[in-house]
Amino acid sequence: MKKAPSASRSFASDNNAGVHPKMIEAITAANEGHVVAYGADPFTDKAVKTFQKHFGRDVAVYFVFGGTGANVLGLQAVTKSYQAVICAETAHINVDECGAPEKFTGSKLLSVPTPDGKLKVELIEKFLHGVGFEHHVQPGVISISQATEMGTVYSKAELKKLAKFAHKNDMLLHVDGARISNAAVSLNATFEEITVDVGVDVLSFGGAKNGMMYGEAVVFLDKKRAADFKYIRKQGMHLPSKMRFISAQFDALLSGDLWKQNATHANKMARLLANELEQVPQVEITQKVESNGVFAVVPKKYIEELQKKYFFYVWNEEISEVRLMCSFDTTEDDIAEFIDLVKRIVK
Repeated sequence: MKKAPSASRSFASDNNAGVHPKMIEAITAANEGHVVAYGADPFTDKAVKTFQKHFGRDVAVYFVFGGTGANVLGLQAVTKSYQAVICAETAHINVDECGAPEKFTGSKLLSVPTPDGKLKVELIEKFLHGVGFEHHVQPGVISISQATEMGTVYSKAELKKLAKFAHKNDMLLHVDGARISNAAVSLNATFEEITVDVGVDVLSFGGAKNGMMYGEAVVFLDKKRAADFKYIRKQGMHLPSKMRFISAQFDALLSGDLWKQNATHANKMARLLANELEQVPQVEITQKVESNGVFAVVPKKYIEELQKKYFFYVWNEEISEVRLMCSFDTTEDDIAEFIDLVKRIVK
């Protein structure tokens, strides 16, 4: 992995962005006095109620440190070790979690190649041939990312179809929602409309990619599935003692429309970036720009020179495809300056 230039804006990841000032304010406000640790505090109680306003009163919400922990512990709560989790080949749980889902759940990941990061029923059906056969791992969960790692977004109809298929075949639907705010904005939908209403069972709700300092949430859309989760979270080393500092951020993010403002801006910047790149003859956009990521083929001979000024990742070395991520704090000037450099270099 190349080292990032020390004094440049980054298109590498929305994780590379800073923290929204309102998150700092929320943390500072929560820093007054003493409260009971491990989530038995008024900040956490308020944040949970804020989540319930978005998802409904029948949900159970648990805060954790990060996204990998949210995915792993959420899956661990609803799988047995002889079961499999079906996911896209590009899924974060398959590519970027260092084997943690398989290590801590005991379940096997069954990955599916997809052209756009999205699972479809017809791509999953083949895994049902061994159902009931004791020599084969048994499919237990379909896990999708919303938005996907390719920047695409599942429609409500696509989500409903996957959930219906999962439930018909005694499986559950898990959503890695590291960028669920970007997906909701893209669909002009509420969180409830793209989770509860379409049949999602377990959700990892992301905060760090949308302006928070740190913190994610595991949301069980049916609280009965969370019966033992407080023990799973503790044993999984994701019970924050000073939980109020995660909770206060989530309340600030979700009690108003800050989540929507941040995601709307990041999505808008990605569309602007894609539109500008399309004007460069040797650059080809490879995926629909539906959230805050842009995927493009850039001739390999130019990439290293571009990376001296702007940090970004090469997504697919074989075809010289790069990933460019926009954030809540990406500016039009950032894009204009990057495009100017691209036009000067890519000739």
